[in-house]
Amino acid sequence: MRYLTWLLTLVLLVSCAQTGTKPAGFGFDALGDGIYVHHGAHLDIDVGYQGDICNISFVVGSKGVAVIDTGGSYKVGKQVRDAIRRVTSLPVLYVINTHVHPDHVFGNAAFTDDKPQYVGHEKLANAMLNRKEQYDKLNARLLGEDAKGSETIVPTISVKDGMELDLGDRKLTLKAYPIAHTHTDMAVTDSKTQMLFTGDLLFIERTPVLEGDIKGLIAVIDTLKSQNAKQVVPGHGPVTKDGTTAFNNEQRYLKLLLADVRAAIKSGKSMEQTMETAAISEKDKWVLFDVANRRNVNTIYPQLEWE
Repeated sequence: MRYLTWLLTLVLLVSCAQTGTKPAGFGFDALGDGIYVHHGAHLDIDVGYQGDICNISFVVGSKGVAVIDTGGSYKVGKQVRDAIRRVTSLPVLYVINTHVHPDHVFGNAAFTDDKPQYVGHEKLANAMLNRKEQYDKLNARLLGEDAKGSETIVPTISVKDGMELDLGDRKLTLKAYPIAHTHTDMAVTDSKTQMLFTGDLLFIERTPVLEGDIKGLIAVIDTLKSQNAKQVVPGHGPVTKDGTTAFNNEQRYLKLLLADVRAAIKSGKSMEQTMETAAISEKDKWVLFDVANRRNVNTIYPQLEWE
């Protein structure tokens, strides 16, 4: 009987991977070969935020599952876990967080009963703990009742440079980067499909957001472009088979923003004045441009004043 149950599970898993079956309920797109992606909504974190704005992925191997980012609340994380269970009963071996931001990490608590290894950048644990009080208050304010159960779950495995995780018939290659979008960024590549999961090192459609270093992010994008991945899953926005164009679009915006802010500082414009003019020609190319671009200027203007 146990053998029959195992066999039926295996048949279901293979069938889902080959046919691209989409798990019912919480929406995941099946990309084939055991990869599933949920697309978060393009909502600003201060307006209409419900904990579900980033992309969330899971990869199924012969030994188990790896989850890449978990959403902004325990509620969202539980929906992710339930979707995984509709696809496979294999264990969740790894929960990977691509960086520190709360929309990517607060679903971690939904997986504690699975006893996975939590994996992140070597600086992620400290960053999560240092921001715990701030992020707890933010989630409570923005999500209300939906924030219940959300906890800060730090990595049990830290990635300094790179690492491989074995899922059985496939390996995930993790690469940690110096300061870019944040100081905790990590990307993931699947060996079986050569699919690249960038976290927020790449935005598609939605205006890129900066917390770390704009020059560092521009440099990291060059590195990611050189991989020539067959498909790219950004932190926000649709999956693409044309990663080069997506990376070039983001770099175009970032380079223009960098040049405009430098020019504004040189000419004596204030930060507030610069917010109104920097990279303005990109306005119609991105969702949530007005609010995100102003925040980006607020981040990089003080840094560039000291160049």
